Amino acid sequence: MIIICENCKTRYKVADNVIDKPVLRVRCSKCNHRFIFQKPAPQEPALVLNEEMKADSNRIISISNQKGGVGKTSTTLNLGMSLAAMGKRVLLIDFDVQANLTILMGYRKTKSFYDILQSRTEDLTEVIEKTGYENLFLLPSNSRMALLKKKYLNEHNYEYLLRDRLTKIKDRYDHILIDTPPSIEFFTLNALVASNMVVIPTTCEYLSMHGINQITDIITVIKKEINRDIDHRILMTMYNAKNTASKVMFAKVRDKYGTHVFKTFIELDDKMQESHIVNVPVVQYDDTSSSARQYKNLAKEIAGENM
Repeated sequence: MIIICENCKTRYKVADNVIDKPVLRVRCSKCNHRFIFQKPAPQEPALVLNEEMKADSNRIISISNQKGGVGKTSTTLNLGMSLAAMGKRVLLIDFDVQANLTILMGYRKTKSFYDILQSRTEDLTEVIEKTGYENLFLLPSNSRMALLKKKYLNEHNYEYLLRDRLTKIKDRYDHILIDTPPSIEFFTLNALVASNMVVIPTTCEYLSMHGINQITDIITVIKKEINRDIDHRILMTMYNAKNTASKVMFAKVRDKYGTHVFKTFIELDDKMQESHIVNVPVVQYDDTSSSARQYKNLAKEIAGENM
């Protein structure tokens, strides 16, 4: 059952068996507003609403880990493709100088975020490409992105460059996914500041846990600096159920980070590498493969739909 606060319009999901009366006085935990749910009735003890529903629209998601080779670009592409297949309007942003996402999408010699900053309009729509996939759009990268850090790093509030430009277009998309480089610096900081959620892909290796700690530490600092909540979730990738070390590390991550770990995990899958060779998302290349099915489940988990 959905209850909407009359004052701040916050939406809550409340189990049907919690409300056993036709009329109930409730209090919004976000703005402290008290109101009557359904129709006027005698005074009853107030039910404090705590489980706030998170809307999936306009969610800006960074895919980030300072460790390389954990599947950031593959996750950005296949999660975005899976969300688009669900009818979501999705923008992928390649915010890595290496431009791997742009290459996997089959684009060459495109303009980038850097090029638009040099223009007079600074309108991101001028460089956003409508891909060959329905509902899926791309803001490409190129080698000139390397000049972005050199030109703006010493400027005041450089970490807001991406966020400020996305503010003008974010309402056009249900989800914006940002692929970041394997380091915590200029590009990653811009992506994290612009985001309200961070997906942290990590393989089942010992050093990957160190990478998780570093990205969660920087998220904590950013949350304090910009005074805004940023959710973060860990995605286990390249999981090999036949490998003992893989299973042990998976269990350790789940024990340590609990609900911050996605229910969905991505298995090690040869079809993923094959899909890279032909520049096709694995969810299109072979939708029956384990990784394709799992990325579709991840999209449902992100969007809050039943798997």
